[in-house]
Amino acid sequence: MKLKILLPAEVFLVEEVSKVVAEAENGYFCLLPHHVDFTASLVPGVFAYQTGEGEHYLAIDVGTLVKKGPDILVSIRNAAKSDELGHLRDIVVRQFEEIDEREKKARSAAAKLEIDLLRRFMEMREHE
Repeated sequence: MKLKILLPAEVFLVEEVSKVVAEAENGYFCLLPHHVDFTASLVPGVFAYQTGEGEHYLAIDVGTLVKKGPDILVSIRNAAKSDELGHLRDIVVRQFEEIDEREKKARSAAAKLEIDLLRRFMEMREHE
């Protein structure tokens, strides 16, 4: 099967695979080469796939999986890859910390803009 994983701004992965294991809203499922065509809404979690070199793991965000014939297309917001689950956990923790820090900076910048807007509005009212 051909697995293609898409992120909003890039093609994250294209691989020939023999098995895919993922989690949907109603639980885990496994796709093998002769599985019927299939669509699922993915939840954040671990996405596993097997190639000739062994098992590989991704930490994924919400998304959609579509299997049609030999093609599996996965569209997700974010992903991190590792061949070891323990290492994948460290990558995910680090990414969440980076995202959290960026969100804090963005909230701080937005608050500064709001305060500046209010200050200017008050100055305009004083000059009327």
